[in-house]
Amino acid sequence: MHTAFFLLLGASVARFLLRHPGEPRTPWIIALSITLALLYVLGPAVGATGAPPGRATTPTHRRRPWLGLVVATWLVLVVLAPSFAWCAVPLFFTALRTLPPRAAVALVAVLTVFVVAAQLKLSTAFDPNLLLAPPAIAALATAVFIHMERQAQAQRALIDDLIRTRRELAATERREGTLAERQRLSMEIHDTLAQHLSSQQMLLQAADRTWDTDPATARAHVRTATGIAARGLAEARRLVHDLAPPELDNGAGLADALRALDAGPDIEVRFHLEGVPAPLPDRAESALLRIAQGALANIREHSGARTAALTLSFLGDQVVLDIADDGTGFTTTTPATGATSDRGHGLPAMRARVRQLGGTLTIESTPGEGTVLSASIPLEPTG
Repeated sequence: MHTAFFLLLGASVARFLLRHPGEPRTPWIIALSITLALLYVLGPAVGATGAPPGRATTPTHRRRPWLGLVVATWLVLVVLAPSFAWCAVPLFFTALRTLPPRAAVALVAVLTVFVVAAQLKLSTAFDPNLLLAPPAIAALATAVFIHMERQAQAQRALIDDLIRTRRELAATERREGTLAERQRLSMEIHDTLAQHLSSQQMLLQAADRTWDTDPATARAHVRTATGIAARGLAEARRLVHDLAPPELDNGAGLADALRALDAGPDIEVRFHLEGVPAPLPDRAESALLRIAQGALANIREHSGARTAALTLSFLGDQVVLDIADDGTGFTTTTPATGATSDRGHGLPAMRARVRQLGGTLTIESTPGEGTVLSASIPLEPTG
């Protein structure tokens, strides 16, 4: 439509120069044509024709003056040179995309009146087609645009419904997966640890009852309970191993697992190790790895960063994991209370993991200056 407008404007200028060479109004026609072209080019810059009705982001008070200038310049051109009348066709769609439906239809009607008057002025004799064709074209263009806009709105509504349904389905699947995993763990615990503890309790109670009267039988009960306790401990370790992150399988250390993490193709992740690595409890390794994965996911989805740095520091009495990015950052405190503001579910989950291990989680971020997340977990002294 933009191309059609400039073609019609250029054709109108050429027609006027060919039909009316050397007229005194020629400089005015050329100046007004250049002004109209420049005003039309400024349309997308002020958001006048950049979005369909209901989705425009530019305030109305900025769109309407621009359209008013364009229409006023065109009207002056039509009065001076009626051959510029057919530039109104692209202006029909500009009005329909810029104004509310009723105002747009009214403006289209006004433009059509000027088109009809200009065509009648150019004709040497009365022609009914000149009186009927412009309104018919305007009505057809308006009807087609309104129909397409309604279809587009219906399609957008359908897409929004599909996206919402997909999110709800994903949330439902996650909940069902969580419930299924809880059920599996509950059955595992019931069939192994709970049964072992129940057997131990019965054997120890029987040993207590027969300790004075039949010491040998009592000691046999105790030995049996000891064996059951050993099997229960093995089952507990197996459950813990099954719940551990797969990145830590096969003896892989925390440093190696962190070094292998990535945040997607558009973000460069760098890993640094400081200090002498010390053995960490499985819970601490798992928690730090999950925190790093969650932080990188937040960086990928929300920060717009290009680089991220993971630093694992062993400081003797504690281990510290720092995750820094060069993204957009955010405000970490609420203006009213000054309290730390956790966005979404990721940060509260990280705080819960660190708190369970007696550690602390700190976040430093400023809008436009990136974010630094630091998780510190104390280490028990060896020996």
